[in-house]
Amino acid sequence: MFTDPRLTALSHGVLIGGIVLICVLLFFCIIRSIKGPRIADRILSINMAGTMIITAIVFMSGIQEETSLIDIGLLYAMISFLAVVVFSRIYRGEYLSLKDKRRKEMAAQEHRATEEGLHSDRDD
Repeated sequence: MFTDPRLTALSHGVLIGGIVLICVLLFFCIIRSIKGPRIADRILSINMAGTMIITAIVFMSGIQEETSLIDIGLLYAMISFLAVVVFSRIYRGEYLSLKDKRRKEMAAQEHRATEEGLHSDRDD
């Protein structure tokens, strides 16, 4: 990377420190994806974890001086993006089906109340 061996050692140290920091933060993302509390939080933490892994791959590319690892990082970025889109679509479908189910339950309750005479549609 550098012609001076001291600068090369310093850059490797910084990159290794960055990878260690990313690993620690990745641990917290995994905890957030397990605990939740909502599905949206889980999807966001999975997306964040994917971004951190991509950054770690690029850092490894700098340490090993292999440019082919950057291509792997880009490929992983595309796969991670598609995974988040799929998770979001699944979440949206579940949300809409739950919303439709609740709407049907409320309509059924209103219908039962009208039949029992508890609810009147006319104004008194």
